[in-house]
Amino acid sequence: MNIKNRAYHIIFEADSPMGKLFDLVLLFFIMVSIMIVVLDSVQAINQKYGEIFSILEWTITIIFTIEYTLRILVVDKARSYIFSFYGLVDLMSLLPQYVGLFFGAAQSLIILRALRLLRIFRILKITRYTKEGQVLVEALKASRAKISVFLFAVGTLVVIIGAIMYLVEGGQNGFTSIPQGIYWAIVTLTTVGYGDIIPITFLGKLVASIVMIMGYGIIAVPTGIVSYEISMQATKSLNSRVCPDCLVEGHEEKATFCKSCGSSLEPDQH
Repeated sequence: MNIKNRAYHIIFEADSPMGKLFDLVLLFFIMVSIMIVVLDSVQAINQKYGEIFSILEWTITIIFTIEYTLRILVVDKARSYIFSFYGLVDLMSLLPQYVGLFFGAAQSLIILRALRLLRIFRILKITRYTKEGQVLVEALKASRAKISVFLFAVGTLVVIIGAIMYLVEGGQNGFTSIPQGIYWAIVTLTTVGYGDIIPITFLGKLVASIVMIMGYGIIAVPTGIVSYEISMQATKSLNSRVCPDCLVEGHEEKATFCKSCGSSLEPDQH
């Protein structure tokens, strides 16, 4: 195995001791970076330790820049990584520091630095979380179609309920428009119940009671869908191997080709 392929397995996968060590070190720097972002937003702490935070932030940014460059260099198709979800997250988490260098620090860019927290989901494939994390991801993917249909049905339902409440209660009771009624229907159906808009009439209260009871059943539906898919995925044996071409993870242990694009899972065979 040449240097490029060895580096690929260390950076993109967690099956080897070096791969696990790389992810653990990266996880440490991500957590430190997020802690700096959080503490730096507190004015009293910023005034006292702002200079130290700045030095630490630049150090971590340089480390992440080197890591980002290495990912581009070791992957077979750099474009696949650069325009992938995590590739964009990696890039956007680097930009604020460099933008601030030329245009001055902006509070609005803090949220982009906080995007580094999303990188933890990729790193949670290490050690004992490998299978559990992949099972959850695969279950959510398998549930997409069913949950999409469910959300469409719920969306249709809240529009109907919102229109009914607009007709029943009217503007004098706070339901000034159908969108306002839809907002109330969503808040009530999800059992949040802010109480900023409430039905006054007997018929409105009756509709509200029905919507509240429906809410309990509706909340249980996506839970059941995902739970079923998790039980199905848990029976499969998955590893942390990443396709060198499309960067899809979660392949079965004995798989030699990518389940998404069909490419070989070994970078040296491309």
